[in-house]
Amino acid sequence: MLRVSVIIPVLNEESRVVSAVERAVAAGAWEVIVVDGGSRDRTVALAAATPCRVLESPAGRAVQQNRGAAAAGGEILLFLHADTWLPAGAVAQVVQLAESGETVVGAFAQRIEASAYVYRLVESGNALRVRLFGLAYGDQGIFLSRDLFQRLGGFPEVPLMEDVRLMRSVRRQQRLHLLPGPLHVSPRRWQRHGLVRQTVRNWLLLCAERLGVSPARLARFYPTCTDSPASNSADPQP
Repeated sequence: MLRVSVIIPVLNEESRVVSAVERAVAAGAWEVIVVDGGSRDRTVALAAATPCRVLESPAGRAVQQNRGAAAAGGEILLFLHADTWLPAGAVAQVVQLAESGETVVGAFAQRIEASAYVYRLVESGNALRVRLFGLAYGDQGIFLSRDLFQRLGGFPEVPLMEDVRLMRSVRRQQRLHLLPGPLHVSPRRWQRHGLVRQTVRNWLLLCAERLGVSPARLARFYPTCTDSPASNSADPQP
């Protein structure tokens, strides 16, 4: 059976890291690797008490994910944000895709953990983006074979939109698959910053990046969203 390594980059995620790891294990992960970017809360200590490997890295989601990928032993890499969690059977969905002969690269349909109907529209829009444009974001649980990941050079080590840039490289070569999941997603980002404001900001940042504005400059306009108010690092996920 193919081995799936789940890689979780964290920064001040003490309230979520244990659940993220435990649910990844329950979902069938062969191994879980937590890569800490310098947390100043109890994230590392709590993660160390779970069935995972804990690595340290300079801060930055791209850097942390590349660090985890380099240490992973699985044939398939699944990158998971700390405020998302895998459902039971998620890993089996990835393995089934691989065993069907299809190229192993894609993401999951989402379930945002909020009841308002507008969140169902966000979920549908995000799924449609993957199907039509081959563009998955990090909070959709990006997965791909380790061989493909290495061939593409990993995540571009930029402070924002590393997931978008990797997916653009992928879609030049392969078709992305959207698995049913659903991957559960915390609504904290939308609730903290406002759903409309957050969504419009994401679109504007994406357009600006396509026009050539550097990710370093764009990161100054993306708000932090971690458990600890002490953190001043941008959460690099549109």
